[in-house]
Amino acid sequence: MPELPEVETTRRKIEPLLRGKTIVQIQHDAPHKYPNTHLAHGKRVRALTRRGKYLLLHLAAADAADDVPHDLELIVHLGMTGGFRLEQGPHTRVTFELEGGEKLYFNDPRRFGKVAAVRPGEYASMPTLAAMGPEPLSDDFAEAEFVRAAASCGAVKVWLLSQKPVSGVGNIYADESLWLARIHPAQTRLQGDEASRLYHAVRDVMGRAVAAGGSSLGNGTGNYRQHDGEPGSYQVHHHAYGKTGQPCERCGTPIEKVVLGQRGTHFCPQCQVLRKADS
Repeated sequence: MPELPEVETTRRKIEPLLRGKTIVQIQHDAPHKYPNTHLAHGKRVRALTRRGKYLLLHLAAADAADDVPHDLELIVHLGMTGGFRLEQGPHTRVTFELEGGEKLYFNDPRRFGKVAAVRPGEYASMPTLAAMGPEPLSDDFAEAEFVRAAASCGAVKVWLLSQKPVSGVGNIYADESLWLARIHPAQTRLQGDEASRLYHAVRDVMGRAVAAGGSSLGNGTGNYRQHDGEPGSYQVHHHAYGKTGQPCERCGTPIEKVVLGQRGTHFCPQCQVLRKADS
């Protein structure tokens, strides 16, 4: 948390607050977590894009023409509990001071988020971003290639979480996609029909989650909310994630939880049967 749907919703909501604005100053107290952000001072935000779970602010000199390529990217990773707010709070880690005195605050109770300025495309310090797979809702996410790669994958949930076969899928949406595709999270070496079902499940789950503004879990301080306090609503559509002991909506069997790849993993033991990899 947050995963692609939450980050995409964040991008859409803060874009009107940042696009076209000049960053006067970025203030923080942890240079090792927010490296080179001083390079963004005096730069204008030309565009906001997203890659997987990362936000990318494309920056150029304030007086640069719009047809001149941007010369800096400000990368924002929300970590587990990061998010933007309109007011400063006890968990504010980074303050974006914009032209006209406007401010936007990056809050992060558990301090796993990151903000860094890099030259366009220079992601050596962010290996996950550098090696990230295609966007699940884009034309680049090709079924044939996914099916081919899945034929030799290890535990499929761990494979999804690696970000290499497809970007932006985290713990919540991996569980949901695997439930929809009726595939056990520990299954290895997917057969063609399994991989095809999973491909379409990922696209379906991600599309619906983005439309719902992501998932907000519980009411704690570190839970996902937008800068205006609005929660997502996709959590009411979860079928597996966080449903331990509750009846599966397909067959009534209680949802089970195990630890896989150091992540809590939810599945239906009746609908998502682990087969032998060579069968």
